[in-house]
Amino acid sequence: MPMLTAVILAAGQGTRMRSGLPKMLHPLCGRPLVGWPIAAAREAGADAIVVDSAQKMLAGQLPEGVTSVVQPVANGTGGAVQAAAEQIDADAVVVVLPGDAPLITAASIRALVEAHRTAGAAATMATMILADPTGYGRVVRDEDGDVERVVETKIAGDATLEQLEIDEVNSSIFAFEGAALLQALEALTPDNAQGELYLPDVLPALCDAGHTVKAHVLADADEALGVNDRVQLAQVRAIAQRRIIDAHGRAGVTIVDPASTLIEVGVTIGEDTTIEPSSFLRGTTRIGRGCTVGPLTTLIDATLHDDVAIPHSYVVAAEIESKATVGPFAYLRPGTVLRERAKAGTFVEIKNSDVGSGSKVPHLSYIGDADIGADTNLGAATITANYDGVDKHRTTIGDRVRTGVDTTLIAPVALGDDSYTAANSAITRDVPPAALGVARERQTNIDAYADRKRRDKP
Repeated sequence: MPMLTAVILAAGQGTRMRSGLPKMLHPLCGRPLVGWPIAAAREAGADAIVVDSAQKMLAGQLPEGVTSVVQPVANGTGGAVQAAAEQIDADAVVVVLPGDAPLITAASIRALVEAHRTAGAAATMATMILADPTGYGRVVRDEDGDVERVVETKIAGDATLEQLEIDEVNSSIFAFEGAALLQALEALTPDNAQGELYLPDVLPALCDAGHTVKAHVLADADEALGVNDRVQLAQVRAIAQRRIIDAHGRAGVTIVDPASTLIEVGVTIGEDTTIEPSSFLRGTTRIGRGCTVGPLTTLIDATLHDDVAIPHSYVVAAEIESKATVGPFAYLRPGTVLRERAKAGTFVEIKNSDVGSGSKVPHLSYIGDADIGADTNLGAATITANYDGVDKHRTTIGDRVRTGVDTTLIAPVALGDDSYTAANSAITRDVPPAALGVARERQTNIDAYADRKRRDKP
């Protein structure tokens, strides 16, 4: 079978985005805009070639293994494909995709290529039937139903009134035989109102050379939706997000309120997990089976093993092992590991720490740069003072340790297995195993203090 190459047109300036960020790099459900057609093309089995602008706005931003070429002059879609010509094999089937059309799927690319190969055409255009085709190039067919050409409608005078009545439009997605495409590109001229090289103008050139040009109607017109401004970005985001959520639902995940839930494309979720309302799952987050996430929980690059419960919490780059519980109102920061059956409770913040199996940090505590053993319980308002103003230091807490409420552990310090601390202690020295650490002033009571205050009051 001939090789498959995808040329992705991503050199547009995107001025209507009104942004310092290149349009093709605007984030969409966890992936830059241009990353979506790249991913679809590669999933369909194509080698990806991305056409960048002369400013090389995408430099260093493309996935590994993607070839990048530069369109030296902003002279239209035809000029963009010309810029990739040296990378196109004459024996390949070449699929051309807009970089700002993120909803195209691998299945639709495969269907287009299959229709193209079956027809034996030199070119096959993916088209759409639209109730309102305003702004789209119209597909002009001959009496046999083959494509003659595409008439652009961006500028008055490009199309006749009769052509404007056509409701079949160009999706800007094509499949070509490599050799035929390369030959037709040489014949392009900027003979139009905008003075650009239009890629669809290769179609009449192919017809004139005796080749057949076919059309393949996309089953879902949404797949060709483009993004020119932030309003359209929001529209395609809603569709992409719905697809992601629907896929998780079909895979055995309960999403209680899809309308208030955000799940990015890189997230994985196991069966029988429930995502409660207003939860946001981002980045490379991985969630196991049987978990309950939310409501009002944000996970970013987090890893949850099976049977984790995590309501009303915020987790970034932390790992939570099976049957652990988090929250409500907990904040787990990067480098945190909660071992099996561990607990990070209400108003607890943990950073760069390992909390052992069955250990609990129930409430109102900050744990940073600490290693905690198994079956330990840290009392309310336990604090690891890990920063001396210059360097960070670690705290080591053994197995089965019990800290009293309002204990401050001033690192570097270690609590041995089975040790205790008294309430309101500031621990600056190691506590041996099974010992009680007490570090506080002895209480003094001043008799009749209230009477004195009353006498002193003016």
